[in-house]
Amino acid sequence: MAAISCTLLVDDDDTTNFLNQKLLRRMGISDQVLVAVNGQQALDLLHQHCEQPASPTCPALILLDMKMPLMNGFEFLQAYAQRPERENPTVVIIMLTTSLNPNDITQMQGLPIAGYLTKPLTRDKVTQVLQDHFGQPVPAR
Repeated sequence: MAAISCTLLVDDDDTTNFLNQKLLRRMGISDQVLVAVNGQQALDLLHQHCEQPASPTCPALILLDMKMPLMNGFEFLQAYAQRPERENPTVVIIMLTTSLNPNDITQMQGLPIAGYLTKPLTRDKVTQVLQDHFGQPVPAR
């Protein structure tokens, strides 16, 4: 049994999504990995997979890119916060960014995120997220 039933990756870069999926699968931290290429697609996936909040395909972890076309990470968080509470799963949202712009960092403060990580995602960063937010180490693989 994986540490997390489902993880949602939200990033507009196909290579980043491929590498992050590979990392998460290799680490065995999630039974299922869903992928969205923008915030709107992520909202659609949440609607589809979280009608029943206890569903095993409802993400417990969302790794959210900050800058994407159509709907970026900030816009996703605003839309997510406006959804009826019963439709929002209990989820840990981690913002992923390549930005070191102080304005971006400031804008993240006060958002409904558990934290942020700089790209690229690594085994150590995933392990830290599991320890900090799910109270467990990575399963041995």
